[in-house]
Amino acid sequence: MKLVTAIIKPFKLDDVREAISEVGIEGLTVTEVKGFGRQKGHTELYRGAEYQVDFLPKVKLEIATNDDNVERLVEAISKAAYTGKIGDGKLFVYDLEQAVRIRTGEADAEAL
Repeated sequence: MKLVTAIIKPFKLDDVREAISEVGIEGLTVTEVKGFGRQKGHTELYRGAEYQVDFLPKVKLEIATNDDNVERLVEAISKAAYTGKIGDGKLFVYDLEQAVRIRTGEADAEAL
């Protein structure tokens, strides 16, 4: 099993959700986060004063899946989240040792 974590632009969330359901993934966790990468934030103007925005709003998706779904999932997220501009995000794939569905006690692949 693998845990796929994606950091994407917030307005791409619906596109990514649709793309992952098309490849057969049913569940995900979404968290609103802030951060920066190479773009290092940007400058904004508010009431005539200029200020630096260091942390940009992003959305973090966490998806647990079987090993055989990982490539299709990564490709679906990559295509759906792509804008071609700086700050499109990142994908991380981790090994997932164990998963348990609390309600039923099902474990590992059955719990996904």
